[in-house]
Amino acid sequence: MTSASPETSTDRVPGRAWTIRLTGHSDRSATVSCSTAACRMPPRSKDLAALRAFAAQHAAAHAKAATVRPNAWCHCGSTRCEAHPEARTHCAGAVTLILRHDPTVGRVWTIEEVCAACAPLIPHATVAARAARPRRTAEQPAAAVPAPARAGVPGGFSSPDTAPADGAPAPGRRSGRRPPRPQRRRTGQR
Repeated sequence: MTSASPETSTDRVPGRAWTIRLTGHSDRSATVSCSTAACRMPPRSKDLAALRAFAAQHAAAHAKAATVRPNAWCHCGSTRCEAHPEARTHCAGAVTLILRHDPTVGRVWTIEEVCAACAPLIPHATVAARAARPRRTAEQPAAAVPAPARAGVPGGFSSPDTAPADGAPAPGRRSGRRPPRPQRRRTGQR
């Protein structure tokens, strides 16, 4: 099983997905596979209940071990939102990690990094984790607060150096609007 290390980069990265699949065979046995090649899977077996329980636990372990990356693109959006074709939306919001499993089919478990807009639209999905908000560090300055406007700068469009030096008031701004035109009467109307 793999887990992701937290990244501090602000560059967007593709959303990850893990798929755990239970595959049946003609001799009534089954195997469990994981999209992560490093994961160790049990051998082929006829005990389907044990394999199904293992697959569900393995999917939950991936969801628990994965660190949700706040700079990830929506995995659902990268597949053109095929998971929810009836409900169109624009990918937006915080990154969430969902666990998707359709109990009626019962053979596939998927863990995906998706956006907050897509997560509630995907059927049979449960939010397993949300991206942590990035903490401010000494390297990241706080958001710049604009300085208060200086007196003597009319409208904020000229610099204080262009204000009259003799203490005379600065000229007022001229409106760029024209005075309203008188309405003409059309012939035949009163």
